[in-house]
Amino acid sequence: MLLAGKNAIVYGAAGAIGTAVATAFAREGATVHLAGRTKSRLNAVAEKIRAAGGQAETAVVDALDEARVDEHADAVAATAGSIDVSFNLIGYEDVHGTPLAEMSLEDFDRPIRIATRSMFLTTRAAARQMIKQRSGVILTFGGDSGRDPMRDYYIGGFQVALGAVDGLRRQLAAELGPHGIRVLTLHTGGITDAIPQDYVHHDEIEQMVVGKTMLGRAASFADVGNVAVFAASDLAASMTATALNISCGATAD
Repeated sequence: MLLAGKNAIVYGAAGAIGTAVATAFAREGATVHLAGRTKSRLNAVAEKIRAAGGQAETAVVDALDEARVDEHADAVAATAGSIDVSFNLIGYEDVHGTPLAEMSLEDFDRPIRIATRSMFLTTRAAARQMIKQRSGVILTFGGDSGRDPMRDYYIGGFQVALGAVDGLRRQLAAELGPHGIRVLTLHTGGITDAIPQDYVHHDEIEQMVVGKTMLGRAASFADVGNVAVFAASDLAASMTATALNISCGATAD
C-alpha cells in the first residue's frame, strides 16, 4: 500500500471529487480525515470507506472558518500523530455562462475569495504541523494559471481563482521545501463526470472538454484518485512545485 500509516485530511470530502480522492487514499492504507460542512454526507463517505476495509474519521469543518480549520488540524495532529497529506477540494460557488462584461462583481469575486481564503487557511494549518515533523504533502487541484483560457464558454472568476491557487502553490513549495514538504497540483482540463446529467449545458460542456483532448476522453474520478495517491506517495518524493497533467492531452507540456 502506497500510503500505509499516513494521515490525510481531505476538505470537501463529501463532494464527488473529494469522495474519489478520499476513497483512493483509504484504499492505499491512509487514515482519511474527512472534513466538510454536512455531517450526514461525510458519514456516508466514511461508511463506504470502512465497508471496503479502510479507515476514516469525520469532522464538520467550514474551510473558510479560520479558527475551526486550525482547531481541526491541531486535533488531527494531536490524536493521529501527524498530518501527512492535505488536499482542499471544496467547491468555489462559481457562476458559469455569463460573460465577464455582464457579470456582477459578487459573482465574479466569490470563487476567488473562496479559493484563496480556504486554500490559505487549510495549507497554513497543515504546514504548521508538517514543519514540526519535517515532512508532508500539500495538494491542490484544477488549474494551470489560466495559460489556456476558455474561448467558447464563459466561466467567470473560476479561472482567475485557479490562477491564484496555482500562484500560492508555487510560493508554498519554495517556502516549505527546506522543511521537507512537497506542494503539487493536479492539473485537469475538466472532469465531465462531475457535470450533473440534468444540467442544461451538459452536452455542450462535455463536448468542449473532450474535444480538446488527445485521448478522446476526459479524466475520470478514478483517474484523479489514482494520480492523487501517486503524488502523495513516496514514489513522487522528488516532485514539488509542479503540476501533474491529467488533462488527457488537452494541454501539452
